[in-house]
Amino acid sequence: MTVESNWVQEAWNQTKAKVKHVHQRIGDGFPHASQNGEYRLEPASWWTAGFWPGLLWLIYQDTQDEDLKASAESCERQLDVLLTDSNKIDHDIGFMWTLTSVARYKILGSDDSKRRALLAANLLAARFNVQGKFIRAWNGKDVAGWAIIDCLMNLPLLYWASNTTGDPRYKHVATNHADTVLKHFYRTDGSVAHIVSFDPETGEKLEVKGGQGYSPESAWSRGAAWAIYGMSLSYHYTGNQQYLNGAKKTAQFFLANLPQDYVPVWDFRSSEEGRTVRDSSAGACAACGLLLLAEQVDGDEARIYSESAKKILHSLYTNYGAWESKTEEGLILHGTSHYPEKQNVDVPLIYGDYYFTEGISLLMGNRDRFW
Repeated sequence: MTVESNWVQEAWNQTKAKVKHVHQRIGDGFPHASQNGEYRLEPASWWTAGFWPGLLWLIYQDTQDEDLKASAESCERQLDVLLTDSNKIDHDIGFMWTLTSVARYKILGSDDSKRRALLAANLLAARFNVQGKFIRAWNGKDVAGWAIIDCLMNLPLLYWASNTTGDPRYKHVATNHADTVLKHFYRTDGSVAHIVSFDPETGEKLEVKGGQGYSPESAWSRGAAWAIYGMSLSYHYTGNQQYLNGAKKTAQFFLANLPQDYVPVWDFRSSEEGRTVRDSSAGACAACGLLLLAEQVDGDEARIYSESAKKILHSLYTNYGAWESKTEEGLILHGTSHYPEKQNVDVPLIYGDYYFTEGISLLMGNRDRFW
């Protein structure tokens, strides 16, 4: 075993041990952000509801731990009520059912999970605005024309549905949305907007909004991470070169703006006040996207993306990990959820923990992504 693989194995072992320990309290709950060392639990309708069961499935694949499996399955069942109440779900349907039902179906071949995931895919496809060619974000008439960069990570549910049923309509919705992102969210330097507002009747682009970034024209790092991974996944499912080009463009921007320790600040164009505030979750998500991107290109380009992903994950493990802490449930410190509203700043976030675990799992040789 090489020196490099030693730290990966060590990180994987410590991740498994800590998740099993934290699971004793959280069980089949839905953690979001850690406060004072303990993960706050949210209702099943919260957008991050898929990340904890997804993390449990990642560990289960290696350990076959029946307790983790039972909790992940219970989380999935708790989401059932949402499939008949569209007022409680939005564009993040993909995050929720990809990491629960699709994950379980891929691992166990469960028909009930397949049924749930296809129902969820139908609900996600129903949010497609035909005039604007985008999947609308949140609910409410005032935001009927809003779309967000995050939704790229929801598209794999639609690609999966087309592959599973043989019906291309789900894929058509996904590719139309991805095309709209390339046209209206991307800037020439590879940075991306968080929110774009369209006229919901005509589909005309109205304005760019700052959202969770510093300003409408800033460079929210987690948005860039969504774009790297999301566009790489769209290329994976379609072979469309423009998606690969988009992923590469944002990856180059992201890597060029990383600080010395390879973990991004929350917004690459933030004010002076916020330039020291990191978002470890953006680093973890970007690393997973970079590992996929490295599989899609050749030669030195593949090496650059792969090595950069490893450097990010190694830094998260050695500089941001809470492995020895007896008072912190989170795996990775210094995540930032919503800096402009000062919500969950400088805390572990469940999606940061999930993507870190996925990244280490990939380095361990597991190529069976839930996405």
